[in-house]
Amino acid sequence: MRRYLLAVLVFVSLTAFAACGDDEGAGEKSASGTKLSPIQMNSANEGKKVTIGSKNFTEEFILGNIYSQALEAAGYTVKEEFNLGSEQIANRALKRGQVDAYPEYTATALTSFFDVKIADLPKSASAVYEQAKAEYAKEGLTALPPTPFSDAQAVGMTKTEAKRLGVKTISDLKPKENQIVFAGTPECKQRVDCLLGLEQDYGLKFKKFITVDIAQRYKAADDGQAQLIVVFTTDGQLATGKYQVLVDDKHLFPPYNATLVIDSKKLKSLGPDVRKVVGQVQKGTTEAVMRELNSRVDIDKQEPKDVATQYLRETGLVR
Repeated sequence: MRRYLLAVLVFVSLTAFAACGDDEGAGEKSASGTKLSPIQMNSANEGKKVTIGSKNFTEEFILGNIYSQALEAAGYTVKEEFNLGSEQIANRALKRGQVDAYPEYTATALTSFFDVKIADLPKSASAVYEQAKAEYAKEGLTALPPTPFSDAQAVGMTKTEAKRLGVKTISDLKPKENQIVFAGTPECKQRVDCLLGLEQDYGLKFKKFITVDIAQRYKAADDGQAQLIVVFTTDGQLATGKYQVLVDDKHLFPPYNATLVIDSKKLKSLGPDVRKVVGQVQKGTTEAVMRELNSRVDIDKQEPKDVATQYLRETGLVR
């Protein structure tokens, strides 16, 4: 059933993120919900070339392909330079002109490029975006309006374990802390948005903290090796319905919405359709949808390019 959920999930209301969103692409109502407006081919874009890059993990591959295919549908000639590497490498490629644009996460930009400490990040998605946008502008780069989804760090557990412990929020863990083994990546232990923050902000003292490879987090929960694990809010595994993300009721974890960062001079030369198309394709990228798309690659082993095509077709953006 998972592979057919997107058509329903994409129609979830996006009003909660209206402050950060873009009004392009609002569609008309149908029996199944809000369909996204199809991308229009514009002959004025013929001959205009743009190179889209991506970093080196599943969600970036999917986003890069979505932007690439959408811009092609609008008439642009698109070159793809995916799998560039880390944010530092991708940012360097953008500044050197190796790529014209790539998707970056707002909080990642602030902490990695603009010397903002994690503890000093704004708590609202719109504030994080506006700060990143302003910093990028100083470097001749434009951060286009961000996605509705945030690929933020969080903590979760199996639904079976959550029900056994009777927990829904992170604060609910406090009376159960001596029963809980927490599994995270090695750097989690020193991060204010991981174990350190859970100890300081929530006052949690777990029975034990164990380090696991990032790819083994869910296995640790499945095997009972840990009751609580670090998750990211758009992990494909969360689309299975087997796991529960605990509510961050004290707002420890900052938002990581994606933004297509593009060279400002290039953006001007490409004309207004880039902004329009990016706004259109991002309308449907809710947290639930991104979990589903990521699961198609990470669990169903489909190619990111094919998954991007599915998204564009299922939402009615392309035919």
